[in-house]
Amino acid sequence: MKFKDVKIGVAFTGSFCTFKEAIDVLKDLKKEGAELYPILSKNSQCTDTRFGKAVDFRKQIEHIAERKAMDTIEGAEPIGPSGFLDLLMILPCTGNTLAKLAGAITDGPVLMAAKAHLRNEKPLLLAVSTNDALGMNFKNIGLLMNSKHVYFVPFGQDAPGKKPNSMIARLEYVIPAAEAALKGKQLQPVICAPKTVQG
Repeated sequence: MKFKDVKIGVAFTGSFCTFKEAIDVLKDLKKEGAELYPILSKNSQCTDTRFGKAVDFRKQIEHIAERKAMDTIEGAEPIGPSGFLDLLMILPCTGNTLAKLAGAITDGPVLMAAKAHLRNEKPLLLAVSTNDALGMNFKNIGLLMNSKHVYFVPFGQDAPGKKPNSMIARLEYVIPAAEAALKGKQLQPVICAPKTVQG
């Protein structure tokens, strides 16, 4: 098993269209032996959408992880002084979260978890999911790409014809990206070609 005895925090933010795939990734990490520590942003724990109810999503991740999710700033803060996580991933990582990370803003449980974890100089892995990756958030991706201990799941445009600024992480690369991040390396290439070319 690739992650036997490895403690991985998995933080969810509000890119609701990716939640089904994110749940599948959580299952794969569990199969590989990871000890999972779920963390929920306020939006991911409270917002019902056409993709499902927040309470059902929470039940699924807590069932897979076999522990309650951290859902407050106070609940996530001990990640820093206790230093118990080997890796923290934000899956999915919205544009809002990217911008706040780049600006050192800590106003929710996921951002607190990231700040607390980075304090220990351990890897933070981001799975980008934002409609403005090549727009206003382009500069924030650049800042984070150049930050110590921050790594990215390879990502690319998901609908270049209809949403030319939108980019999303290829979640099939989460496990190899996590393995690389634990070794202090960025999985390459970071930028993937679109799955389908649209004019």
